[in-house]
Amino acid sequence: MNSLVSFGATFEPELVKEMSQFGEMKFFKEGDIIIDYGKYIRMMPIVVKGTIKVFRMDDTGKEILLYYLSSNESCSMAYSCCVEAKKSEVKAIAEDDVELIAIPHIKLDEWLCKYPSWKNYIMRSFNERFLELLKSIESIAFHKLDERLIAYLKEKKRLSGSNVIKASHYVIADELATSRVVVSRLLKHLENDGKILLYRNEIKLLKDFA
Repeated sequence: MNSLVSFGATFEPELVKEMSQFGEMKFFKEGDIIIDYGKYIRMMPIVVKGTIKVFRMDDTGKEILLYYLSSNESCSMAYSCCVEAKKSEVKAIAEDDVELIAIPHIKLDEWLCKYPSWKNYIMRSFNERFLELLKSIESIAFHKLDERLIAYLKEKKRLSGSNVIKASHYVIADELATSRVVVSRLLKHLENDGKILLYRNEIKLLKDFA
């Protein structure tokens, strides 16, 4: 698997070889559901290319964006569900075209004992996802919605490497757990302030946005 060449800086050569042998390359189009609520997870995904967004649903059926996963990153919740044979409590969706390697659950614990780099990777992944969850909780609890929207747009820019954010007002509202009307109003304020330009399902961030 040529796509695994980049993993050489993270894992031992023997582990990369086993990942190539036992892992399965999977490809998803933008909007495809990779992991869904209530489904058993038999594999742990590691992103090779593209971006995945991970959601959690509350008791009322409202979803909130937890975090993004990009190249060489994995979902710790998927790992936990795999190891404990639990149904998924999150949904993972392809933000754009995604290429990932699916690691079978039977290898997860085995590699923890066998490869130090795998143990370090898993522990680092749990720590990074935990910190991102803390940031999400802090944002919801202490930050105003306009601040959360700006942080959201900055994160989109960081992940895509582009000043043009491709997302509808409805999608943004859904991911920020608010209404489309509120998001549209806040975006219009940013446009009036000369920070962004609004197009159909696109937002261009201008110099003054930073």
